[in-house]
Amino acid sequence: MRDLTERQWPQLQSILPSQKPEVERPNEDHRRIINGILWVNRTGATWRDVPERYGPWSTVASRFYRWRKAGIWHQILERLQQQADVAGSLDWEMH
Repeated sequence: MRDLTERQWPQLQSILPSQKPEVERPNEDHRRIINGILWVNRTGATWRDVPERYGPWSTVASRFYRWRKAGIWHQILERLQQQADVAGSLDWEMH
């Protein structure tokens, strides 16, 4: 299994949108859903094949597409690159 590790999760969690929006109902657990998205990315499977441990496939797919449309994935990438750059662990020629 290649889910987010205990070391990776806090770095990512700190830059994600709130899990409990002020209006609307609370989101499904971000970590679980992101692990489902990563599973689809790794395997090349369809959304409908997402294992149940990641939540409903429709929720996993919906989160991916909503965040893409809102530019959240781009923001996450930028923040992770900034963190890595500050830590001196980013090779800008590669990334």
